[in-house]
Amino acid sequence: MNLQIVTPDSSIFDGEASLVKLPGIDGSFEVLENHAPIISVLQKGELKVIKADKSEVFFPIKGGVVEVLNNKVLILIQ
Repeated sequence: MNLQIVTPDSSIFDGEASLVKLPGIDGSFEVLENHAPIISVLQKGELKVIKADKSEVFFPIKGGVVEVLNNKVLILIQ
């Protein structure tokens, strides 16, 4: 799935991912390939990305919003 992570100042990730783990306001959740459409608010925590090559990347976030639609994940973070 295509993943974009953007801040108000820049884009910090744009590429393919097989899994994204997010700190939602009601608890953490994961997004995988073919996930149902969703929009959710994120809280302070750690965002985990498993890229297509199986390597892992972690991003500390202060909060944000995620939109999942048609295997595209857009995360707007602070």
